[in-house]
Amino acid sequence: MSHPISSERILDTGDPSLYDIRTTAPGPQGKLPITPEMLLSRPSGDLFGWTQDAGMGWNPAKLGGAEILLLSTHGGVRAPDGSPVALGYHTGHWEVGLLVEAAARELSSLNAVPFAGYVTDPCDGRTQGTPGMFDSLPFRNDASVVLGRLIRSLPTRKGVIGVATCDKGLPAMMMTLAAAGNLPGILVPGGTTLAPDGGAEDAGKTQTLGARYAHGEITLDYAAEMSCRACASPGGGCQFLGTAATSQVVAEALGMALAHSALAPSGHPIWLDAARRSARAMLAMVRERRTIRDILTAKSIHNAMAVHAAVGGSTNLILHMSAVAHAAGLKRPAVEDWNRVNRATPRLVDVLPNGPRNHITAQLFLAGAVPEVMLHLRRAGMLELDALTVSGQTWGETLDWWEQSERRARLRAALRERDGIDPANVIMDPDSARRAGLTPTVCFPVGNLTPDGSVVKSTSIDPSVVDAGGVYRKTGPARVFTTEIAAIMALKSNGPERVMPGDIMVLICRGPMGSGMEETYQITSALKHLSFGKEIALVTDARFSGVSTGACIGHVSPEALAGGPIGKLIDGDMIEIIVDRNLLEATINLVGENGKAISVEEGGRILASRPLRPDLAADPELPDHTRLWAALQEVSGGVWGGAVYDTDAILRVLEAGKKALAASS
Repeated sequence: MSHPISSERILDTGDPSLYDIRTTAPGPQGKLPITPEMLLSRPSGDLFGWTQDAGMGWNPAKLGGAEILLLSTHGGVRAPDGSPVALGYHTGHWEVGLLVEAAARELSSLNAVPFAGYVTDPCDGRTQGTPGMFDSLPFRNDASVVLGRLIRSLPTRKGVIGVATCDKGLPAMMMTLAAAGNLPGILVPGGTTLAPDGGAEDAGKTQTLGARYAHGEITLDYAAEMSCRACASPGGGCQFLGTAATSQVVAEALGMALAHSALAPSGHPIWLDAARRSARAMLAMVRERRTIRDILTAKSIHNAMAVHAAVGGSTNLILHMSAVAHAAGLKRPAVEDWNRVNRATPRLVDVLPNGPRNHITAQLFLAGAVPEVMLHLRRAGMLELDALTVSGQTWGETLDWWEQSERRARLRAALRERDGIDPANVIMDPDSARRAGLTPTVCFPVGNLTPDGSVVKSTSIDPSVVDAGGVYRKTGPARVFTTEIAAIMALKSNGPERVMPGDIMVLICRGPMGSGMEETYQITSALKHLSFGKEIALVTDARFSGVSTGACIGHVSPEALAGGPIGKLIDGDMIEIIVDRNLLEATINLVGENGKAISVEEGGRILASRPLRPDLAADPELPDHTRLWAALQEVSGGVWGGAVYDTDAILRVLEAGKKALAASS
């Protein structure tokens, strides 16, 4: 702490120059290029907007060009040399202001008039295990609402460029652009941070230092050094294919971002170049009257789902892609759609956290990232090639360019020469991927504990606990927790309350109604990196970080607080989990109580007759705004519908409620 500050220094600095105050100034020189037609027919706001523009210093003679709004999630205050004046929430938004500046300068050079607005975003890593996580998923909807209001608050804008990077800000930006379907819209991904060299730990693994230290697996000095070095460059999203990186990939596959712009290393010239080219593409969209509605179609949704499966993407995109589709007025993908795509699409990418070699996202970028993956999918006949992209080309035309491009050849060569990595070992053809042991990405367990479904990233279950046929089988006693704090403390403990190898952790009251559907990465990451963690499974009505791996089943529905059978489990209940990683079939069932084995059918009858646990409750620190979000998204289709706000559905429920209250009074 600094020395105490006296009240005198707070009330008055004692600087006499502060009192030299003017009340008038000459004002901008020149004249606005207004016309008689504008004075007679345009709203006063349009004219006053130009007055404000001149007041902010824009050359009056250059007003009248296409006004383009740049929206970003920038956070923090950077000095001109890049040093921090005030920190952001995370590296993901720390440098995106440079992308905004690059795009704005390019627009200005082309006689357009750029505007910029900001809605910063939180960091899910920073809020793991804290009440801050209760605002994480609801924030996405709130940010999209505010971003949409900012678009409409600049009535003269001709198009919108969104610049975003991370877990909630980027999906919110995609939703916002999708909802502004009558406008040209382009997304500029914020890129990725570099991994530390010398064998230091990545930003995902370092989040398990506490659990490993608790079990004596690392020293305090090691933890201090690794946690300091993990974010090796100041900007960009994490080095693994978590929710942030997957969102960038999906945005590009949707056609909303320029080809090969996702996952660029933040701060590099190639990263800034994407912003400048996006500015050019925006003006082409304005000129050609091409809007985001032309880009986002059922075909583009299919392409994005296929790419998601091929890269091994985050399960959170099941939520976010439904939300983007809803914002665009398209059919929201259902579980059946995800199942169909994942069964048809092989995983082709070896990247953190899925393995087996665990390349980082910057290496995936050098290997070709989205367009390289799509080349393989095109050869397999899995893409809608006539889907349009923001460049004005279809995906078929874009992939023709990419396959023969100097960009592709030089970047893949750089990966070989600089890192000694064959690009074909990062992005594989289907046969090579199969030989390397890569399996399809996600499947959706059903059973007497999850009648409305659940999800598991089956491709990331440790191969050493999977049988020769590719099936994960586990039967074990339930260890039930109603708070994440209790669960992680039991996992860190060495006492009698500790979680044991063979246990199945059941974490409840962490769905939308209980915690805003928090992420539980401090648990899933600990299970991955603790020496005994692979012998423990997790079942929860919460969700997972995109970097989560292992036998972790989330989104269990209905959630405990909605009366789901998971809220009836007690310690010692025997649970059976079966996940076929090849056929993408999975079940999760109660199969024993009081030390007695029972059939799945009998387990269902027992659960139907059991009361809910008496200790079920929403977290006492759950904010009222999150409680409201939980209720509104539930009547809008719930988690499987993207956790969105469906205005018409909400209004119908409110009207029905008013009528019911009137009838009962």
